[in-house]
Amino acid sequence: MTNSIRDYIRTIPDFPHEGILFRDITTLFGSAEGLRLAIAETVAALKDLKIDKVAGLEARGFIMGGAVAQSLGVGFIPVRKKGKLPGKTISQDYQLEYGTATLELHDDAIEAGEKILLLDDLIATGGTAEAGIKLIEALGGVVVQSTFIIDLPDLGGADKIKAMGVPVHVLCAFEGL
Repeated sequence: MTNSIRDYIRTIPDFPHEGILFRDITTLFGSAEGLRLAIAETVAALKDLKIDKVAGLEARGFIMGGAVAQSLGVGFIPVRKKGKLPGKTISQDYQLEYGTATLELHDDAIEAGEKILLLDDLIATGGTAEAGIKLIEALGGVVVQSTFIIDLPDLGGADKIKAMGVPVHVLCAFEGL
């Protein structure tokens, strides 16, 4: 029997707070077959797109992002939390459940007109992905696709990204919080 992506993802109840069902992808990444399947399914979904670079959102987006970039034969761009990149950066604030955070991107990471794939492990409310898209667009990049391992559709993040004009692809979805 062949496993699906969902079969490799562990659910941990009441983490980080009571009532939350945390979708843990470390079990997906820890399985050679699970990781291979996630990379293969992501790359297959991109076969008709022209992509110049993959932008991975910190930190779990780096794991898949680097592998997908290598499979596509394109470069990888890390979109990092504030203060983690050396050199000149641009920044974008975004909303968290309680407060704000900031993402940064090197100011020379993208050339105007480059077609970018935005990649992260999970889309919930869409705040982090929205900030990543704004950074890429600020440098003249065009986000031609966003892709996530997991969608939590009840939180509306994928719809937010689609409303920005960016297509969303997910490998699996989990209802509820």
